[in-house]
Amino acid sequence: MKAGIARALTLVLVVALGVILTGRCHLEAAEPSWVVTAKYLQKAPTGLDDPAWQQVRPVEVRLKGRGSFAEEEVTVTAMAAYTAESIYFLFKWKDPTESVVKQSWKFDGQNWTHMKGDEDRIALLFEISRINGFATKGCTVVCHSPPDVPSKEWKFATETPAEKGDLWHWKAARSNPYHHADDGWLTLADNPSGSYRTTGRRADGGGGGDVNNETPDKTRPLYMQDPSRIPSAPGFLLFEEAVNIPDDAVFKAGDIIPYRMPKKPDGSRSDVKAIGQYADGGWTVMLYRKLDTGREDDVAFNPRKEYSFAMAVFDDSGDDHSKATRAMILRFSR
Repeated sequence: MKAGIARALTLVLVVALGVILTGRCHLEAAEPSWVVTAKYLQKAPTGLDDPAWQQVRPVEVRLKGRGSFAEEEVTVTAMAAYTAESIYFLFKWKDPTESVVKQSWKFDGQNWTHMKGDEDRIALLFEISRINGFATKGCTVVCHSPPDVPSKEWKFATETPAEKGDLWHWKAARSNPYHHADDGWLTLADNPSGSYRTTGRRADGGGGGDVNNETPDKTRPLYMQDPSRIPSAPGFLLFEEAVNIPDDAVFKAGDIIPYRMPKKPDGSRSDVKAIGQYADGGWTVMLYRKLDTGREDDVAFNPRKEYSFAMAVFDDSGDDHSKATRAMILRFSR
């Protein structure tokens, strides 16, 4: 009896030692929820459901709710991977509605009016150069405005010209149709004093962004889909596929024409590629870019280092958002 117990204990110790030495334990401690570890992959993921993502450990990031998310917590499942050339992020979060309206025009039979509604978005901010306090407080340190300004009017900016951030901004209505995230950077605001600060956000070099679809008097849309072309992104009006609405055009009550027209990005502004899909009550978004673009307006990722970053999710909103309660950390693992 005693000999049997001894053999059993010995077996348990051997197995435990093997687990320690090999690291093969399903109960191993997970990284904290604010740490995202990018796993090295020989072959890059090419889509949202690529089997390569099964090799990557997900992290559940809880974001404090604001705006349309009320005071609820929003959980974003975050994953990261990298190859010798590029870095990849995959994000999933629940959202009861797919918001891509962005103030589209609607015809009532006589007049055009803007529909209510904005768009869903996710944004990431990385340090290009050290931003004082960002590693511990995240976005909080770049949303500082004079005390007499309501928080809704706070502007995104750093405190000194030496502090720079790299902003990846995926927009369901304005960047996703071209399979990109808008690539920008953050610096000192144009007017850092006074009761109202202009923003420190800057677009990376190159073309892109979007154009307002409106007549000079802003009473109706100016453009429509070119009838001779099949829409590349059904439901959206790409600037490159738009034509002026002819004087003899006939519309019926209920017709809708997009107000914001995405422009095809190029240059540095087109560095961050994206795949976004809404299904089953939530968004899945993949963002990817070269580890080092060689541009001064982009963060250069070195797998030997770790990086502070912040994340925000927007629900049908142009300003209110859910934001991480603390700064995030990006690490790399072989």
